[in-house]
Amino acid sequence: MTRTRTITWHDPAEAAALAHGLSGLEFLHRIASGLIPPPPAAAFVGFTPTYVLPGRVVFAYEPREEHYNALGAVHGGILTTVLDTAMGCAVQSRLDAGVAPVTIELKTSFVHPVTIASGVLRAEGRVVHPGARVATAEARLEGEDGTLYAHASSSWLIHEVARRLAA
Repeated sequence: MTRTRTITWHDPAEAAALAHGLSGLEFLHRIASGLIPPPPAAAFVGFTPTYVLPGRVVFAYEPREEHYNALGAVHGGILTTVLDTAMGCAVQSRLDAGVAPVTIELKTSFVHPVTIASGVLRAEGRVVHPGARVATAEARLEGEDGTLYAHASSSWLIHEVARRLAA
């Protein structure tokens, strides 16, 4: 049986404009509270922030059938996207206005396959080292029962955000 899915999202330039002048923590709090639209990847993959603290964020991720690989489990790239986002947001939550993190290295280890039966998963990212030019972070993807499905570590380049002018 063929299945379809429709995804809707807001223009990411709108969120970038609303982020201008906000610290990373303020920006993430506004996304979590619905004052700023989430990035399109959040709608595509299906993750939402559940709470944001300085240096630590948690997302809820619910596996979906369209995320499956040919082996009947969620594709590792989808899980890595969720973990990468959690780590990046943890780093961003520690940054001042006008700067943002960019992934420069990422390692993901998969412990158990993720399926729809896994239920809603918790992706927690936290800063390990909040460097001025390069930061490091780690994340865990766990089930409600504490089962570890995957974990990751990453390095982040901290750079100035170029404000795009409307053409």
